[in-house]
Amino acid sequence: MTSPPRTRTAGTAAAPSRLPAPGTVPGPGPGPDAPGPDGGGLPPGGRTARRTGARFRADTPARALRAVSARTWDAVLAGGFLLLMAAERIGAADELRGGLPLALALSAAVAGPLAVRRTRPLAGYLAGAAALSAEALFVLPSPVSPYADLVGLYSLGLYATRRRAWLGPFAALLGMAAYFADLGRAYPVIPAGVLFLWLLGWAVGYGTARRAEQREAARLLLRREVIAEERARLARELHDSVGHTLNVVLVQAGAARRLLDREPERTRELLSGMEHTGREALDDLDRVLGLLRRGAADGDPEGAAPQPGIADLERLADRLGQAGLLVRTRVDQAARRVPRSLDVSAYRVVQEALTNTVKHAGARSVEVTVRCAGGRLRVEVRDDGRGAPAGYVPGRGLLGVAERVSVLGGRVEHGPGESGGFRLRAELPVP
Repeated sequence: MTSPPRTRTAGTAAAPSRLPAPGTVPGPGPGPDAPGPDGGGLPPGGRTARRTGARFRADTPARALRAVSARTWDAVLAGGFLLLMAAERIGAADELRGGLPLALALSAAVAGPLAVRRTRPLAGYLAGAAALSAEALFVLPSPVSPYADLVGLYSLGLYATRRRAWLGPFAALLGMAAYFADLGRAYPVIPAGVLFLWLLGWAVGYGTARRAEQREAARLLLRREVIAEERARLARELHDSVGHTLNVVLVQAGAARRLLDREPERTRELLSGMEHTGREALDDLDRVLGLLRRGAADGDPEGAAPQPGIADLERLADRLGQAGLLVRTRVDQAARRVPRSLDVSAYRVVQEALTNTVKHAGARSVEVTVRCAGGRLRVEVRDDGRGAPAGYVPGRGLLGVAERVSVLGGRVEHGPGESGGFRLRAELPVP
């Protein structure tokens, strides 16, 4: 008799549960998470989780290897060489002159220093080379231990200081003389070739270390330059914003003192302007401090608060007008559409020029011209004051203007004007 054909009980039992009920419309076919032939299925996102788990398992060995410390790898290296040398010594036990225990002890002395090849490169190499020489003179030269000595010499050139690293070639020469004391007379070419190979290994390590030192020195130099530039930029920002507003406040305070008894209403306007200017000074100070608090952390080189631009020159002129200085501004429409970096720089140039006029010129009026033509933004400030004395030296403000403009590829001219007074002119290329 033949047995009846086997049926898939699980599949047959699950089939009725997948049939649509009477009067219902069958849904779409089974998706990626639909039940399989056995009635089971993956939970939502099951395949994604399975793939993620597979990637995690694949990355785990690599992460584990990267987590191993350098000292552990050096200990593994030393242990591996020791195992190889011990196996070779045991295999050649009958040929050893001083016995197997002495040979194994010298093998440990050759391989052991590799465990400290990063922290004690010179001491480790000298100990290993001395043990290798003793092995060659009193036991039997091993074909494995010289390679441990080569790794030690390479590590000496790589991890030791310059002065100590240069002791490596001389120590290697003495070690070669002891190792080939008997063989060198019969085969003089072999010691020379081995010595060349050993010195080449030392040179590779030494050159790699010196290149790393040069890269580190270049990195530190670049870091110092960046810090110096950032300090200069912060000093320039403080001088341009806070210094200007404080000078305006002083001029307004002097005017209010002189008009206090004669023109009370005018004095009230000046005091109100001083209050407004002081608030702007506090806002500017908070913005500059934001460069320190938030700029480095958030990658925002300009701080959180927006900086003024060419559109704010009218407000700057009105502020100085309250202090008794007549400021006429002429700005063409093309200059109002320049990039933000040029927009801010043009404002700061005008601000510094007006600050110098208030502090030093004794002028009654100033003319500010900002225009954009021929791919260049031109800023000019002229006053009718006393002008520059003979042989004058630019101060921090004008030096800051020159630094700001030079960063953008422009140039600055300043000095006595054609009809007297003082003139400052800056040209900035428009990208």
